Amino acid sequence: MNSVWRVGIFAKNAAAAITTPCHVGSSTRFRYASIATGVAEPKTQLPDAKLASASKTVAAAEPAPSFNQQRILNKAQVKPISSQPLTDTFGRHHTYLRISLTERCNLRCQYCMPAEGVQLQPKSNLLTTEEILYLARIFVEQGVRKIRLTGGEPTVRRDIVDIIAQIKSIPKLESVGITTNGLVLTRLLLPMQRAGLDAVNISLDTLRPKRFEEITRRKGWGRVIAGIDLAIQLGYKPKLNCVLMRNFNEDEICDFVEFTKDRAVDVRFIEYMPFTGNKWQTDRLISFKESLDIIQNRWPDFAALPNGPNDTSKAYGVPGYKGQVGFITSMTEHFCGSCNRLRLTADGNIKVCLFGNKEFSLRDAIRNNCSEDDLITLIGTAVSRKKKKHAGMLNLSRMENRPMILIGG
Repeated sequence: MNSVWRVGIFAKNAAAAITTPCHVGSSTRFRYASIATGVAEPKTQLPDAKLASASKTVAAAEPAPSFNQQRILNKAQVKPISSQPLTDTFGRHHTYLRISLTERCNLRCQYCMPAEGVQLQPKSNLLTTEEILYLARIFVEQGVRKIRLTGGEPTVRRDIVDIIAQIKSIPKLESVGITTNGLVLTRLLLPMQRAGLDAVNISLDTLRPKRFEEITRRKGWGRVIAGIDLAIQLGYKPKLNCVLMRNFNEDEICDFVEFTKDRAVDVRFIEYMPFTGNKWQTDRLISFKESLDIIQNRWPDFAALPNGPNDTSKAYGVPGYKGQVGFITSMTEHFCGSCNRLRLTADGNIKVCLFGNKEFSLRDAIRNNCSEDDLITLIGTAVSRKKKKHAGMLNLSRMENRPMILIGG
């Protein structure tokens, strides 16, 4: 596997630092050294001894996959700690963090995972539970108010209930949600609710059992429906994420709308998005306007509902129905201008844009005993690089990025 460049240690005074190469394991990393002496600054200890001990595993870790295009920061690029490190140069303040807990999944959805599968990283390359909680606390202290746990499939983690409870206990955090395929909700949802889970998103691309097996390459449709009904019984209004694709499931658009008649769910139609390995093509895209025309042809009174300032979904509903419908129009009508989201991958990289292929390794910084102040500086530098909008669907289809399963939904 080819070596990749990684972000390394920040000197105590990051604004007055230069880079000098050092080797950790089989990949070249950079650390920051004092300009005056040319000698690397002493490592600062993290407040959590468990996190400090995690640095022992770095030497044995394998390099990250080639799609992981992490950036090297030099003296001119490093900025002092900002009073608002989660605010980018366009004034967007990021209050929403999605944390991928694992790369593993118990389904094999066609649009998410390449047919040949994905190469999973060694466990030592992934964030530990302690590192996840440490980073979650830092992000909340800097202004994040909502955290969503994703994957892979987050419920394959044996400690998922404990993770929810510990994240929920972070002061000032307002909401903890989860995005799941729903296969084990009948077993886990009640314990997760007791741990403090506030919101549930469930991925479901068909209401037909046979088609479910074709899409996911697995059985389990009935278990997902049972999980949805349990969520409603427990007081949630679950969001159902449905990726629409031509010659795939567009003939079920009206079926999903009808599903909202007697169930208090929020069905969200997601435009098909290009990611590495999912064989995206423009002619498979079902646009928001096309979907809307199909629905309004059957329900002429299907009308728009109010949206929040940072909502990614355009809300609609049929009068008298218990649930509602939303449209996530990432490709045809992007909402980059109001984006308040950041992503933390399972291997510890911060992605400031779902479609961006530039990432910064927070894992490496932690395991090299980066101080908390310098970690915040690294996060702020990453956020400051966020672009005004994504590159557009045709350009995105030609860009190298992670498969969706390795980003986190």
